[in-house]
Amino acid sequence: MKRKDIIEFEVGKMEFGGISRSMYEDKRIKMKGGITGQRVRAVVKKSRSDSGEVKQLELVEPSPIETADVCRHFRQCGGCSILSIPYEKQLEIKKDQVLDLFDKAGLKDYEFVGINPSPSSVAYRNKMEYTFGDEYKDGPLSLGMHKVGRFIDIVTVDDCRIVDQDFKTIMTRTRDFFEEKGLPYYRSFNHQGYLRHLVVRKGENTGELMVNIVTSSQLDYNMDEYKDFLLGLDLDSELVGVLHTINDGLADAVQCDEMRILYGRDYFYEEVLGLRFKVSPFSFFQTNTKGAEALYTIARKFAGDRGHGKVVFDLYSGTGTIGQLMAKTAKKVYGIELVEEAVVAANQNAVLNNLDNCEFIAGDVAKVVSSLPEKPELIIVDPPRAGILGNGVKDIAEFGAKEIVYVSCNPRSLVENVVEFEDRGYKLDKLELMDLFPNTPHVEAAILMTYCGLDKE
Repeated sequence: MKRKDIIEFEVGKMEFGGISRSMYEDKRIKMKGGITGQRVRAVVKKSRSDSGEVKQLELVEPSPIETADVCRHFRQCGGCSILSIPYEKQLEIKKDQVLDLFDKAGLKDYEFVGINPSPSSVAYRNKMEYTFGDEYKDGPLSLGMHKVGRFIDIVTVDDCRIVDQDFKTIMTRTRDFFEEKGLPYYRSFNHQGYLRHLVVRKGENTGELMVNIVTSSQLDYNMDEYKDFLLGLDLDSELVGVLHTINDGLADAVQCDEMRILYGRDYFYEEVLGLRFKVSPFSFFQTNTKGAEALYTIARKFAGDRGHGKVVFDLYSGTGTIGQLMAKTAKKVYGIELVEEAVVAANQNAVLNNLDNCEFIAGDVAKVVSSLPEKPELIIVDPPRAGILGNGVKDIAEFGAKEIVYVSCNPRSLVENVVEFEDRGYKLDKLELMDLFPNTPHVEAAILMTYCGLDKE
């Protein structure tokens, strides 16, 4: 097996994060994607004496476990790579993958509570970022998701199963509107064009909808006609804001150089477990509201009465969702977050919810905590996908909290952090999984750790 060889093999074990490991001619093969039992054709990217890395070129034969109904974009759009697997089987696969990570790291003697299904495995997403382009070179205007393995080609995902009808209506009708106007889409390879992205966000529990059309500044087009067009659509949700964001950045990402409010307001409200949150266009909020409520309920359960009447630190607090849920019974909650926009939103939300015992601070966790007047008895940690980096675990362990509740969207980085926490005197007590991302390889995890001292067994 040499580099650039085309090989055919049966996909072996699926590992967490959407990779698979198989065998070919006594060599271990690593590949992005793949479902156990599929027969695939792939090109060799790297070859070593006992292993190799390949990129899938073609599905030769589906897996016997692929028996679920799929949308017509499946295997074209990269959004739902395991949609073809029945949902109960998806949960079993994710559970086994995460437990395998913990086992390989030598983490033992903890209680695995189980994996919880998403309240809905379809129409669960409250946010979508669609891209303008074409499905093939010089084809008609498309608006949707990138095709698998293609940087330029876009497929209009009007049969998408993970969003509700309002999302699909706004996406398809927006494409039709701008195709009729003849406006050019932005081409990433030469940075020319106008139409870039469409962002749709929804408050699942409030029924409020916000639409953000993202363009370059290369044309001076009056978006009022588009705003009036959106307001005339027959939607189930209430359209509370229509925004026009100008983005001249070179990256294929939604960012803001200038924002114009075409209609209503530049935020919407969402409600989670009895609290109300103001969500701005670029602020982070869990993309599965009902699943997030279940996840936060797990975190609150793990915290139990440990925070009652006590000082709680909410580290990597984002817009303050978990901290504010804990504030109902805590003496004081300090939230620390690096992103200033998120901190502003968190403090606004605390006022909105009449919580006067929350204080959200912008800055680096280690630097800010050393200046706080109180020590925590409970710490809540909910870091980004990369986990706690640098000296973060060391700094958090040195706060001396009796318990730590850690919520993670990436069990792989979670495991790395837990190993270091255990080296610093903490013991993993409980692990529970919550599936916020049905039909994808991802899953959320929540753990409870207790401080036992550096001389623990």
